[in-house]
Amino acid sequence: MPEPTSRPDGLAGIRTLPQLLRWRVRATPTAEAYRHFDATAQRWISQSWHEIDAEFELWRRSLAAEEFAPGERVAILMPNGIAHIAMDQAALSRGLVPVPMHAVDNPDSIAYVLVDSGALLLFVDTLERWQAIVATGQSLDHLKRVVCADAGGLITPDGRIVGLDHWLAQAPGASAPLPDVAIQPDDLAAIVYTSGTTGRPKGVMLSHANVVANVKTIAHRIAAEPGDVFLSFLPLSHTFERTGGYYYPIAAGACVAYARSVPQLSEDLKHVRPTVLVSVPRIYERIYALIMQHRASAGSIERALLDLTIAVGGRRFDARQRHGVPSLLERLAWPLLKRIVADKVLAQLGGRLRVAVSGGAPIAAPVIRLFLALGLDVLQGYGMTETSPVVSVNTIDDNDPHSVGHVLDGVEVKLGENDELLVRGPSVMVGYWHKPAETRRVKDADGWLHTGDQARIENGRITITGRIKDILVTSTGEKIAPVDLETAILTDPLFEQALVVGEQRPFLTALVVLNAKAWVQEKERLAASGKQGGAAERAALLSRIAATVKSYPSYATPRAVWWTLDPWTIASGLLTPTLKNKRPALERRFAEEIEHVYAKKPAAITST
Repeated sequence: MPEPTSRPDGLAGIRTLPQLLRWRVRATPTAEAYRHFDATAQRWISQSWHEIDAEFELWRRSLAAEEFAPGERVAILMPNGIAHIAMDQAALSRGLVPVPMHAVDNPDSIAYVLVDSGALLLFVDTLERWQAIVATGQSLDHLKRVVCADAGGLITPDGRIVGLDHWLAQAPGASAPLPDVAIQPDDLAAIVYTSGTTGRPKGVMLSHANVVANVKTIAHRIAAEPGDVFLSFLPLSHTFERTGGYYYPIAAGACVAYARSVPQLSEDLKHVRPTVLVSVPRIYERIYALIMQHRASAGSIERALLDLTIAVGGRRFDARQRHGVPSLLERLAWPLLKRIVADKVLAQLGGRLRVAVSGGAPIAAPVIRLFLALGLDVLQGYGMTETSPVVSVNTIDDNDPHSVGHVLDGVEVKLGENDELLVRGPSVMVGYWHKPAETRRVKDADGWLHTGDQARIENGRITITGRIKDILVTSTGEKIAPVDLETAILTDPLFEQALVVGEQRPFLTALVVLNAKAWVQEKERLAASGKQGGAAERAALLSRIAATVKSYPSYATPRAVWWTLDPWTIASGLLTPTLKNKRPALERRFAEEIEHVYAKKPAAITST
């Protein structure tokens, strides 16, 4: 075992995830490791690396008592928190394979993953959720143990079910720590199921070598510090959070605070005051929408100050990236603008953020530009579950917001047919669980992973240009990437969700979910100008959509719109657990509405 150190170079001898944790505990035993909110005590609790490892030890002993063989699967259906990572660490130390599942997924999908993975143990948050899984009718006889976090000392006819407190209390005691099972780098560290945008999710097999390699390269690209605080709210079933917000902070010796819930995220940001944020674009988009809504209702002076701050701050960012120089007047004005505008806006994120990483989906240019102008370094990156996940990322000193950054050290990329991005390296998955044909389809004999994303590569910097499968081809032969348009549409606070359709159609149509409050205000504005009724509302929506996509070719502007106030949800099967559109499901659900739209002549787009 290598000598402990908190520097990234000290990671050189780490080959497995249990080694990573043991190394961290030895290196900085008294430093703060985790922070969580105790609902009973109504306060935030802090734990050091030594304390959290002692807690993990109880879980290791409880799991060892189940006598599962190395390589067996342990399914974790829990929200983010200490209990989730405790079971994960216990499973890893016993040579078992964690199967993290989306805590917000629907029962049918959960049951499918349990059956497909052949998990022997399920750790679930509530007995009610377990009963919903059972109600799907899928055979779950392979499960030997179901640990329910809320079951307490409940006794049920099903002897497999046990409450978490009872399960932990039955752990055999010992005077010395339980030795870890011998683990090899090529052993599986997780089976992470894809979100299933186009069909049933696939189990991505990631080895210890895959994940550790990714952690090491991230540590050399973006150096978090021992005093940093991460706020964790993305689901731990998402590889982006799993590697970037869980294993990487262990390597860095940083603290992770677990948010109470997404609805309480705003409060937690202000209380925890994180220094590092790992998020998907949707969080930044929501904050952007709130800022733009406030701007719309602000007085002329406040609006002018915000616009000036964004303009001057944007030029300051460009100058940092060696593009232009702010004027003397702008340099003199910035300290004041920062204090009275930028700092107040960023205080909503806690006021201490020094870096924020955005990944998992494209982020709209106006959104990232706003935060960069306010002085928050938002770094876009690219990756996928199959690459553990990070392939490339920008850095503070070399940040091109139009790209997803330079390739990580040790990772190879090239362009294949149709400009498809191909990736090869130590973090590329072992393959898909029980799907050898699918594995061969995306990972060729030379180890190149076919990502399905179209890209440009310039001096090692990657720019994603589209998704091959998602490209729409209209009846006029135009090719359009709908996800880019949908991302652009969502920069308008009126639109909560968007889907662009038009495959083999003469024009594009936008299906949108509206923000109820903003829609009331928009209709009041229309009424005040003497415009009422469906035609006027449709014209107004098309005009606003056109404004969001004005940087795209004219043929990419939707010529028709259908709208609703009813959100698309995971429970309805219209969104993945990572909140991405399930395009086929949405098109099936709204097939009648889509046909009705195309039966009409498209409306002319005019300004309103």
